[in-house]
Amino acid sequence: MQIIYSNEVAFDIPQNVATVGFFDGVHSGHRFLIEELTNTAKTRKMASMVITFNTHPRKVLHTDFQPNLLTTLEEKLTIFADLGIDYCYVLDFNLQIAKYTADEFLRNVLFNKLNVRCLLVGHDHRFGHNRAEGFEEYKNYGNAIGMEVLQAVRFSTVEFPHISSSDARKALQIGDIKKANHILQYNYKLSGKVIDGFKVGRKIGFPTANIKPENADKIIPAMGVYAVEVVWNYSRFKGMMNIGQRPTLNNGLETSLEVHIFDFEQQIYNEIIEVRFVEKIRDEKKFDNVDELIKQLEIDKTKVKELLNQY
Repeated sequence: MQIIYSNEVAFDIPQNVATVGFFDGVHSGHRFLIEELTNTAKTRKMASMVITFNTHPRKVLHTDFQPNLLTTLEEKLTIFADLGIDYCYVLDFNLQIAKYTADEFLRNVLFNKLNVRCLLVGHDHRFGHNRAEGFEEYKNYGNAIGMEVLQAVRFSTVEFPHISSSDARKALQIGDIKKANHILQYNYKLSGKVIDGFKVGRKIGFPTANIKPENADKIIPAMGVYAVEVVWNYSRFKGMMNIGQRPTLNNGLETSLEVHIFDFEQQIYNEIIEVRFVEKIRDEKKFDNVDELIKQLEIDKTKVKELLNQY
């Protein structure tokens, strides 16, 4: 897949079938749309292209907006490439772009600049200033300039009649990892730098890597204990993660992200690791003393190992 950023001066894109969206999470609904895109492109003997944004549009329009992202731009690009897209155009969404009407966006950006000759519009997707228009208007604007505009088939399942990025975010916010992963079709992941912590874990037999997320806009799952996979140095390890305020250790109100990696003795301070969430084990709990905490951690470890072995 060729990635083109809108600040690049020269680029040559052949006639293509494209779709536009932020695609946060690139969830099962997005994947269904992209599969339709690649099939449509093959039928018309054109290239396939996904047009996405470097910044969440609402963050540009409302500077205090917190996106709570499911995926970073880099993560999305990796998924797009895996799905067989020919081109990905990363549009620098700014206030000038935000002022475009749907007609202006189709004509000036898609048709004239990006050589889009067929646009596949998500079933309920809207674009253009104030998103005041819909598919019928887009189709008419396309006809006027020689661009075919198609509406994608709506994706739904018996379990999830409607699937959205918001559904995945809500599931993560309540710790329903299984539901979130089902929507995403992969394990939700969070990358971060390993930083100095309180070093209490090693004293009680459960050394942990304390993580500072790389991207402050990525959503943090609900507080609790999780079964996870950890990726470091191109290798995968099993582990359990605690997200919370460490109430037994009187840590105050500061939320920490700590992962205990099984059978792991490497020094990884200041290195980047990736945590992939498999399932929530329990809520965070305050114990009467450290010995009770250790007993619970042993129970958690046994449960997590059994779960991950089955997984």
